[in-house]
Amino acid sequence: MEDLTKSWSCITLSEFEGSGLHLTEEQAELEHVLVVKFLTKRALNIDAIAKTFTPLWRAKNGFKIQKEGDHVVLFTFDDKSEMEKIVAIEPWSFDKNLMVLQSYDKEVDLTEMEFKWVTFWVQVHDMPIHFKNRQVAERIYEAIGKVNMMLDDNESEGDRFIRIRVTIDVSKPLSRGRVISLDSGILKNLNLKSMDLKEKRSADEIFEKGLRRLIRN
Repeated sequence: MEDLTKSWSCITLSEFEGSGLHLTEEQAELEHVLVVKFLTKRALNIDAIAKTFTPLWRAKNGFKIQKEGDHVVLFTFDDKSEMEKIVAIEPWSFDKNLMVLQSYDKEVDLTEMEFKWVTFWVQVHDMPIHFKNRQVAERIYEAIGKVNMMLDDNESEGDRFIRIRVTIDVSKPLSRGRVISLDSGILKNLNLKSMDLKEKRSADEIFEKGLRRLIRN
């Protein structure tokens, strides 16, 4: 590294090269970029990706798609709200492989972005009846990821479980459950269920769910 620094210090720039060209924010294009990492080892078919997501995402003005390398694809939208709606209903997958979505931060280089956070609906089963509420469920979920705030209690209640939106680090193994202790001294194991990264639901099921939400909203 020191040798490289010395080499740079010896380089002399011409008047043109070192003129200090300044670019302003007003010169930037007013577009909103969604950066997507496809968690697969297979080569990506950009045409197939475009044909799959165009009818699903239903962007009013469509979107532009560009392959960036290392299974990273850029989706560019005119409308920020349309991009945010797509992110809000993740997880998404393509060809049964999970996709990691991030809104592009102009202050961060693409090569420095970490693709490991995905938001799932996670269910907790076998909860004692008198502890079956969202507040308790949120404490349990904090152990596996970042709990997302929910405005509607009805969205979190199931017949035999409580479900919460949780942002999970997919680079780590999924938690299968958690042991809790009660005042009585009893230890109880709670089962956590979500979209397993090894045995995922089919892509069609995820797309159908996302499509229903887009239509409803």
